[in-house]
Amino acid sequence: MDCPCGSGQAYEHCCEAFIKGDRLPETAEQLMRSRYSAHAVQAIPYLLETIHPDFRGDWDEEGARTWSQSAVWQGMDVVAAEAGGPADEQGIVEFIARFSIKGEEMQHHERSVFEKIAGRWYFKDGEMMKPKQVRREAPKTGRNDPCPCGSGKKYKKCCGA
Repeated sequence: MDCPCGSGQAYEHCCEAFIKGDRLPETAEQLMRSRYSAHAVQAIPYLLETIHPDFRGDWDEEGARTWSQSAVWQGMDVVAAEAGGPADEQGIVEFIARFSIKGEEMQHHERSVFEKIAGRWYFKDGEMMKPKQVRREAPKTGRNDPCPCGSGKKYKKCCGA
């Protein structure tokens, strides 16, 4: 089975070792990928174990379990990673997780902050990324401007009707 995290490796040679506790992720990105895989294989206890200890109080285990079980996990893409290497103490990973619920395709785009404590990476916080605003390249055609189709009529009497 390919690893759900999208690394291209087999699950047993990728995230499974982290989820089972046989190895610790060496980078923030490895932790992010293993957390995505934990959702995909419903390894809910791993999600709690990898949350920063200061932020575990408001974690909703039942909500995480319901989301994990109701979704069809389709993959994830790492958009960017800042720091978060083996020698770092903090890292940021921006990712897009793709899934569907009841046939509706969805994406979760987040910029996550990770912190290493005593040699172990933890998820600390995340910020949802908003879609970029689309800006009009050409000026807007006014109601009383000539129609851009070249008919000679005002826009409101032609294509704007």
